[in-house]
Amino acid sequence: MYFYIETLKQRLDAINQLRVDRALAAMGPEFQHVYSLLPTLLHYHHPMLPGYLDGNVPSGICFYVPDEQQTAWLAELHQQSGAVVASPASGEQPITGLYSMGSTSSIGQNANSDLDLWVCHQSWLDNEERAQLQRKCSLLEKWAAAQGVEVNFFLIDENRFRHNESGSLGDEDCGSTQHILLLDEFYRTAVRMAGKRILWNMVPLDEEEHYDEFVMSLYARGALTPNEWLDLGGLGTLSAEEYFGASLWQLYKSIDSPYKAVLKTLLLEAYSWEYPNTQLLAMNIKQRLHNGEIVSYGLDPYCMMLERVTDYLTQINDATRLDLVRRCFYLKVCEKLSQASVGVMWRREILNQQVKEWGWDADRLSMLDDRANWKIGQVRDAHNELLDAMMQSYRNLIRFARRNNLSVSASPQDIGVLTRKLYAAFEALPGKVTLINPQISPDLSEQNLTFIHVPQGRANRTGWYLYNQSPSMESIISHQPLEYNRYLNKLVAWAWFNGLLTEKTQLHIKGSDSCDIAKLRELISDVSRHFPLRVPAPTPKALYSPCEIRHLAIIVNLEHDPTAAFRNQVVHFDFRKLDVFSFGQQQQCLVGSIDLLYRNSWNEVRTLHFSGEQAVLEALKTILGKMHQDASPPDTVEVFCYSQHLRGLIRTRVQQLVSECIELRLSSTRQDPARFKAVRVAGQTWGLFFERLSVSVQKLENAIEFYGAISHNKLHGLSIKMETEQVSLPPVVDGFASEGIIQFFFEDSTEDQGFTIYILDETNRVEAYHHCEGSREELVRDVSRFYSSSHDRFTYGSSFINFNLPQFYQIVQLDGRTQVVPFRNSVLSHLCATAYDKGVSQPQQARIN
Repeated sequence: MYFYIETLKQRLDAINQLRVDRALAAMGPEFQHVYSLLPTLLHYHHPMLPGYLDGNVPSGICFYVPDEQQTAWLAELHQQSGAVVASPASGEQPITGLYSMGSTSSIGQNANSDLDLWVCHQSWLDNEERAQLQRKCSLLEKWAAAQGVEVNFFLIDENRFRHNESGSLGDEDCGSTQHILLLDEFYRTAVRMAGKRILWNMVPLDEEEHYDEFVMSLYARGALTPNEWLDLGGLGTLSAEEYFGASLWQLYKSIDSPYKAVLKTLLLEAYSWEYPNTQLLAMNIKQRLHNGEIVSYGLDPYCMMLERVTDYLTQINDATRLDLVRRCFYLKVCEKLSQASVGVMWRREILNQQVKEWGWDADRLSMLDDRANWKIGQVRDAHNELLDAMMQSYRNLIRFARRNNLSVSASPQDIGVLTRKLYAAFEALPGKVTLINPQISPDLSEQNLTFIHVPQGRANRTGWYLYNQSPSMESIISHQPLEYNRYLNKLVAWAWFNGLLTEKTQLHIKGSDSCDIAKLRELISDVSRHFPLRVPAPTPKALYSPCEIRHLAIIVNLEHDPTAAFRNQVVHFDFRKLDVFSFGQQQQCLVGSIDLLYRNSWNEVRTLHFSGEQAVLEALKTILGKMHQDASPPDTVEVFCYSQHLRGLIRTRVQQLVSECIELRLSSTRQDPARFKAVRVAGQTWGLFFERLSVSVQKLENAIEFYGAISHNKLHGLSIKMETEQVSLPPVVDGFASEGIIQFFFEDSTEDQGFTIYILDETNRVEAYHHCEGSREELVRDVSRFYSSSHDRFTYGSSFINFNLPQFYQIVQLDGRTQVVPFRNSVLSHLCATAYDKGVSQPQQARIN
């Protein structure tokens, strides 16, 4: 047994050294520098070293002894600064070991690879010590980033996998979605940079089910010394339920790293296909280690992953995905075999051997090696192929879960985060801008983009067509359009967010009466300034929370501009009543179309289109409906207006209205459910009602509906008689009627059947309501509050209200005569003052050219 253990240790050390050498050989100088120094920076803690912070920070790696390069670096530091870096006290150190895992050292490592490091620590560290060690690792990540190297540290308690504990779900940490499968990947890919050897490699495969008992027997016989090994536990307790969470995690990763994720997802599918007799890949590698088969690609984990996936796809006769997975492997390696040798020879030798077995010709190699120059056609084909493969794997895993009646092992919160990110990335919805370049090609910019509009009545569908050609007839006829949509906004957004549009792109537009090249360029300029292409990935908290609008653009009159008809016409309007929603004598709405473009908190990009007189109301209702009442306000709200005339006025008015409605929507509370906004559009008054769960729109046909909607105390009781003929006012009211203000007159009924309300609007039009019941004081209070706080002054019967508040009167009998007196209410004393003699000037006229 002793000689067998020593032989295994020698083999383990030999393959670990081979992996270290391969990792360093594949790295640039900066990467080599960071990789070599990280053990030193975790072992020592000194103010002159990167990653230093005050406090009780655990430092010291078990069995760590600086090599020649690390010793020379410490000596140089001492010579330059005089710093003496003391070694930690002898004995067991807080850090069990430092290990790189993943693609590092394998054929899958390339110039763009990051560095995933496990910092395994003793279980006796308390919460504060773990927090301090995490802070130090974060500082070291920033230090490495400053050297041009992406490093991700993961703190691993040595009992994490025994206790089935999980990390915090993030871009790199799989959270609760994987336990044994994560340990499987670690065991097959780990490279020991410093610290203890990994004990699992020493346990024969046939003892895996009795892992702990076998380890204790090795200790009891003195074959191994307990404190010399990192023991994270065995792989014999793999639960089939973990496949579901693990497959979701790989799909999550596929959004950003599709080629690597396809390989790993198909490995999981191969595992599930073998269930319940699954042999994890780490066990297969360990068996070869015990058999002395180190020569098999040096037990390269990426090559062996491809080998397992190839066996699986061959057995199920899936030639399509087998061809895809080979191309994914080739592109992940990043060794361009069609070009002169500039890489690491062992990598090219392995890849040449694989390509020869696959029967690839020079044309296929050249096409793959030219991936950096792929344009939209090739990228879209590749994206669709990758997506189809990932979805097929996902469907197969779902069938596996149903077939075996499996429950999900991951936490509901982690599952929610993963599924929402997948939904945001992959779900195709009307108006959603599909992003089709997940790291497939670095540059999709086009030299020419032509937008062609087809009007109604033609053979082709009405709408907009996008070509990556100049607008010559020959080039257009001989090519298929890149994209089609009924509305221009969607095509511009698709081209911008997928990188086709740049400052150097030559733009062309044909067939549109409403949009010319100047307007198109202005739109693209506005979109590019408002929406950056690169934004931080959504946090798990954002994905777990309801979706919220983050950046909103409201695009007015892009496709239909009512003001275009004003050219060289005399238009009559009152400057004091300049209402863009009910403009001039015809009360025309000057907003003919509204396009919405927004990015939400899940990083989805959406577009919507509204046209016609009700476009303002429909757009408002849609925007507000996408804001749950407890949401944060959007980070930015921009209005872009492309009207030929009155552009600034229309833009300002729409911006004001949208801002006020958003404020009302997000400030509503359960205690104040009757928030209300009145908007007059094309001569009709509409009410926006801000309810707890939604926003509704209601047409207000008459004044009683309008003021009843404002009041918490809606008039109730007996049926209200609404006079439709010419209303006969009490003679005493005639003397008080005044243009330019709204006036309310209350008159008690002589038959003790409630009271009557006479309402005169700004032009002295009269409405009368009989047999009303309820609190006049509350109605007066709410109407006055509405007008004192309203910024847009819209109400029934008028497009614009002066800053006077409505006036309220009571018709009374005094000294045998009918008289009108001010309605007395303490609530009004600080809200308004009477303005009986307010006059109205004559309308002015303006010429719009």
